Amino acid sequence: MAQNSTATFTNGNVMRHVTVTSFTASIGLMAIYAVDLIDLIFISMLGQDVMAAAAGYASTLMFFTSAINIGLAVAAGVLTARAIGAEDDEGAQEYATTAAIFVIVAGILVPAIVLPNAHFFLGLLGAEGEVADLAATYIWIILPFTFVSGLSMVAVSFLRGYGENKVAMYPALLGAATNGILDPILIFGLSMGMEGAAWATVCARFVTLGLAIYPAIKRYNAFIRPRSYWLWRDLAEVNQLAIPAVLANIATPVGTAIITREMSKFGTDAIAGMAVIGRMTPVAFSVILALAGAIGPILGQNYGAKQMDRVRQAYIDALKFVALYVGFVTLVLFLLRDHIVALFGASGMAEKLILLYCFPVALASFFNGAVFVANASFSTMGRPSYATWFSWAQNTLGTFPFAYLGGTLYGAPGVLIGQASGSVFFAVIAMYVGFRVIINPPDIRKKHRKHHYLVNHHNMVMHVLDKHGGNH
Repeated sequence: MAQNSTATFTNGNVMRHVTVTSFTASIGLMAIYAVDLIDLIFISMLGQDVMAAAAGYASTLMFFTSAINIGLAVAAGVLTARAIGAEDDEGAQEYATTAAIFVIVAGILVPAIVLPNAHFFLGLLGAEGEVADLAATYIWIILPFTFVSGLSMVAVSFLRGYGENKVAMYPALLGAATNGILDPILIFGLSMGMEGAAWATVCARFVTLGLAIYPAIKRYNAFIRPRSYWLWRDLAEVNQLAIPAVLANIATPVGTAIITREMSKFGTDAIAGMAVIGRMTPVAFSVILALAGAIGPILGQNYGAKQMDRVRQAYIDALKFVALYVGFVTLVLFLLRDHIVALFGASGMAEKLILLYCFPVALASFFNGAVFVANASFSTMGRPSYATWFSWAQNTLGTFPFAYLGGTLYGAPGVLIGQASGSVFFAVIAMYVGFRVIINPPDIRKKHRKHHYLVNHHNMVMHVLDKHGGNH
């Protein structure tokens, strides 16, 4: 009976469920990504393209370093949710503690590897000279505090496991507000420039951590004294979930790195333009990112209830929702395109790329959203490996050949067009395979179905926590 009371998506209008859950989940997400955008607006006000370009390179590199934290946060969320569902509060505390310890270890090892070799890694992305120096300085300030964002992610995942979705959202919102307030003070008021933006991010991370850990400990005693025997016991379970999550999350920065590398051939203004696009996209399309997590529970509950007609309807309605939303946002971007250019003080190639993105390239976001929906169906229907393969295929085979060819033929705008074209190709395949999996679902044991539902439910958390943990 209790189970049925929580199955809210098995009744009512499917499209309404898709719309309401997506917009509700996107509120905090939009605020979180907006901080990155605000960072870049203030950095752009310094009037130097090299700084905007450096911020772009630094963000790309830190995408990779965030992947471990995200994977551990996902593992913590899934495992604690399972323990809570089994009324095993002590088990949930153990999993949260184990994940937190691994986060601290990773927070020591990753900076120890990356920081001494920062210029090397930035060079692989195409950064050189002053741009590379500025990006390295930015990374040296932020990266040592990786463990802070990781602990925030684990604490928020723990709170979500107890259904504390509203409480779990506050750290992200207030952390974002802190960053937004400190940016102008440190960048301009104290004349710290780009370093000020970095320190604002660090301060925001500590605010986020405090607001996440306090309710987790106060309400549910989230973290307990570790014991060696259960740390080793939990290691296998944590890795079983964390490693696939890490691999899936690395796919996106790999694609971003490829585009950054190709765009670097056309100068710092091209990189600056891509930095603006990279920060603007998740704000404009945060609802689509939220849909990636929102559609999972809808598919999962109806699949669990064996209502396959509603599963198919949810899949189709989600694609319709993506199409309508992308069309609306692209129209807004088109109408505001000149104001956006002026806001960032963009000129030359940066201006050209931003205008090209506002229309028509932004329309390609439909295909990215379609891949999110397809991946949700794969996870829910017991084919999570499909999601990993499609993510990697889209960000490698669907990125490099198209971006390289586009850049060769049409320069920097061709790279942007090539990236969009590649996403179309793999999205069409993913949509088709996703629908076929729904029509012919695999025979999965109940425990596996529950496992994949939880993993899918926390996909949104991955996106959210990646950002509120520290804006990269």
